[in-house]
Amino acid sequence: MVVCADGADPAYLDAAIDHGCMPTLRRFQHEGVYVLARAAIPSFTNPNNVTIATGQPPAAHGIAGNYFYDAGRGVEVMMDHPRFLRCPSLLAGYAAQGRRVAAVTAKDKLRAMLAADWRGVCFSGERAHAATQAEHGITDVARRLGRTNPGIYSGQMSDFVMACGVYLVRERLADLCYLSLTDFVQHTYAPGAPEADAYYAALDGRLAELDALGAVIVLTADHGMNDKCRPDGAPNIVYLETMLQGAVAGPLRVVLPVTDPHVTHHANLGSFAAVYVPADQVDAAIQRLRQDPRVDEALPRRQAADRYELPADRIGDVVVLSDGASVLGRTPQAHDLSVLRGARLRSHGGRFEASVPFAANRPLAPETAARADSLRNADAFPIAVEGLRS
Repeated sequence: MVVCADGADPAYLDAAIDHGCMPTLRRFQHEGVYVLARAAIPSFTNPNNVTIATGQPPAAHGIAGNYFYDAGRGVEVMMDHPRFLRCPSLLAGYAAQGRRVAAVTAKDKLRAMLAADWRGVCFSGERAHAATQAEHGITDVARRLGRTNPGIYSGQMSDFVMACGVYLVRERLADLCYLSLTDFVQHTYAPGAPEADAYYAALDGRLAELDALGAVIVLTADHGMNDKCRPDGAPNIVYLETMLQGAVAGPLRVVLPVTDPHVTHHANLGSFAAVYVPADQVDAAIQRLRQDPRVDEALPRRQAADRYELPADRIGDVVVLSDGASVLGRTPQAHDLSVLRGARLRSHGGRFEASVPFAANRPLAPETAARADSLRNADAFPIAVEGLRS
């Protein structure tokens, strides 16, 4: 059982453990594994879920964001279809070996990519009510669980996905399972907040159920989370188009790969952006971007691809990362901040959200323990399958 606890910044787990809300994870710390691992950059949902599912960085699997500019077609599109994948998943490989594979995602945007090239149980909590045997390998999910699927803007959605995992293990419907949660709680509440602690207490309870059923468990995350507001509570936004207007000549395009349908989470504001400018304007754009102290890095395409193992044809002429306390936008007019419903903006995408937990209910095997301080979330399946002591 591999669990991607969406948005589980280590600070949330540390606070919940300190507050006595996660006794099972505390036990994993002592009896199994608990280390910090590296997530892929950009530290967004789609790239990292595919990184976990393939065991490869974005340069190999091709998913460089939730959203990107398809230069070949001249359009900006969601990167949520199997046609964008450039390598097979470990799930498909395990299924080809004859293992019964299952995957349950909170967000439906991930399901199609994770289901590519294998047959088994694969559905989303968001669309569990519409699951069919022919397409998803299961039906009547609500009847099986004795509860209907909650809305995606709810901490209950992650618990629903975990309950699905418990059901699959208890009924022995899979040999290997991937569960991908959602980060609504982390976008809404700070580490240690009562709502966050309650969320992680529920998660801990599900981990205890899986552990009692004999499952081998690896828990990691796709990204961390940081507060992105100024002291007065207003979002701390670097408006890239506004900044670059007049500093570069020719056409200018800013693409925000955090973009997805779940705007209440982050208002499409994250800490990673792709900027498209004429080739002779790259240096001027970088020079202007680096003048803002909130810009952590502004890198030309090839350097960004090499440093962060990214597909060079899907990241823009200039890659921009913001610091841990700010996000990147286009212009003030391009973002409707009312979708945040008065909550502080909490988001992710850059280097400061790329440290994630890596926990297991069994100790690492000796050959794996030797590299415990350099694990990535991409190691989750290989370690779950063959990297833990039996």
